[in-house]
Amino acid sequence: MRHLILILGDQLSFASPALAQFDPAQDGLLMIESASEAQAVWSHKARIALFLSAMRHFASELAARGWPLDYVNMDQPGSTDFAGRLQEAITRHQPQAVKVVEPGEMRMQQLIEAACATASVPLMCIDDTHFLCSRTEFAEWARGKKELRMEFFYRVMRKKFAVLMDGKEPLGGSWNFDAENRSAYPKTAKGGKQAGPGQIAPPAAFAPDDITREVMQFVSTRFADHPGEIESFAWPVTREQALEALSVFIKHRLPQFGQYQDAMWTDTPFGWHALLSAALNLHLLDPREVIAQAEDAYRNGSVPLESAEGFIRQILGWREFIRGVYWQDMPGLKEANHYGHTRKLPDWFWNGKTNMACLRDSLAQTLRYGYAHHIQRLMVMGNFALLAELSPQQVGDWYLAIYVDAVEWVELPNTAGMALHACGSRFTSKPYVSSGAYINRQSNYCSGCRYDPAVRVGENACPYTTLYWNFIDKHATALSANPRTALMAKNLQRISDDEIAAIRDHAARLMENMETI
Repeated sequence: MRHLILILGDQLSFASPALAQFDPAQDGLLMIESASEAQAVWSHKARIALFLSAMRHFASELAARGWPLDYVNMDQPGSTDFAGRLQEAITRHQPQAVKVVEPGEMRMQQLIEAACATASVPLMCIDDTHFLCSRTEFAEWARGKKELRMEFFYRVMRKKFAVLMDGKEPLGGSWNFDAENRSAYPKTAKGGKQAGPGQIAPPAAFAPDDITREVMQFVSTRFADHPGEIESFAWPVTREQALEALSVFIKHRLPQFGQYQDAMWTDTPFGWHALLSAALNLHLLDPREVIAQAEDAYRNGSVPLESAEGFIRQILGWREFIRGVYWQDMPGLKEANHYGHTRKLPDWFWNGKTNMACLRDSLAQTLRYGYAHHIQRLMVMGNFALLAELSPQQVGDWYLAIYVDAVEWVELPNTAGMALHACGSRFTSKPYVSSGAYINRQSNYCSGCRYDPAVRVGENACPYTTLYWNFIDKHATALSANPRTALMAKNLQRISDDEIAAIRDHAARLMENMETI
């Protein structure tokens, strides 16, 4: 065998550069299921099922082409860890070299390198052309910059790929329309319209086929003690399904996505969001086609510019930026802890049994679907974790385990940098913290909660509000020095010394008794 081509579980594309010169007469393909990967973190059942089902569907497509594939099933005898299974495959096939597209996780890259070194076989690691910005290109952009900012990177990418551009200028005269994309759902009925989100066009959903049903049964049995439900599994697991999910979003959901992308409402798990991140991160979709369809929808008049730009910014801007940051700042990113927080993750993060309505609703949908949209992840789960001084490492492992679209290159910098400010100002300009007032403004959660977002101290005080003011008090000096947070610190002056003391005491009690909140 000339090349043994290793296809990883999040690289399921026939456009993979590893297949560009594939010759079935002298090359072989390898795919590996490994229990160690499902257990590296305590993965949600739906996350395990998504990876396994998508891998097995892709393997079926490879087999239909008649390509030689060694598919190592999880129940296959031999080593139970990924590196061991790779070494066993190298021994079976005796290739001249192993080829792989650069992994999305440093740990996996190191496992593969070590396995090939142990087997004394050369490893050929190829740039992942799925992304629009290579690791080398990002490193060149980042060179000499102490602080990295997505907004400036995004402008470079818009110009380079001529996306939403009018010559050299951005369409609509602005690089982003973030200010227009922060509306909450209406809380009172007006003009004959009901309060709340009203009728939302549903996302595409896919009934499990034979392969997926077999996977679901396997996961339910083999990983019975893992968190989450699997009965609601309806994620796209093939390219055909992913393309249908993209089409449904562009036609029926993108027009309202921009205005309401930051809105939350009880029992509204998906809102107007795309639900395409899992398919993108498995490489079932190419970001270029996603961006192109969103731009075309704007140019043909079916989608407002604010929605198209807000969505494209997430793909062309934040997704590419965050991947670059991951590889630029690893391995230190994994241990980042700007505030020195060490508190244990409460058990209710895994079961949703908390009295806080916002967290209870967001965690319930997370456990049911393996999904929450970005504001829930940032301003409900992440906001609480930062204010409650939870360990960034424990929180990072939770995010990686619990969401179906979680791969470390995207999960870790989003969690450590964006949600927890554990990287300081390296690539986010401020900590994203808020009191219960923000959640009250953006949702209806507070109306059904035992806690009052307007109260800072006492039995009915909202934990977010108490912990927010405790955080502001503790970090007032640093916050005052940052133009983006100076007003937060200044507002502390409106609170009497006696109440600040009471806030400190109440916050300490909350953090010592988090399991009961």
